[in-house]
Amino acid sequence: MTKITKEEIDGLAEKLLIGLTPEENKLVLSEFDIIEEDMNLINEMPNIENIEPMTHPFDLYTATLREDEYEDSDKLEDILSNADETENREIKVPKVVE
Repeated sequence: MTKITKEEIDGLAEKLLIGLTPEENKLVLSEFDIIEEDMNLINEMPNIENIEPMTHPFDLYTATLREDEYEDSDKLEDILSNADETENREIKVPKVVE
């Protein structure tokens, strides 16, 4: 595996219109080093080439969902009684966007 260079990171950042400082470039390079070390660990596993790749952590065709269970909910009046302000059947909240 070839090492990724500072110049390659700068070139990609320029294409993506991302301005990287020298410190950020150094951080990205160190992250790629960590990724490369992890990939090397995986590649060193015995018989790794015989393992079929997974796309999901479980088999989609055998997974089963539980049955829906109906539960009584709290009365609307009880829920609204805990709110500071209500309007009809809704809780009024302060506006956060102008």
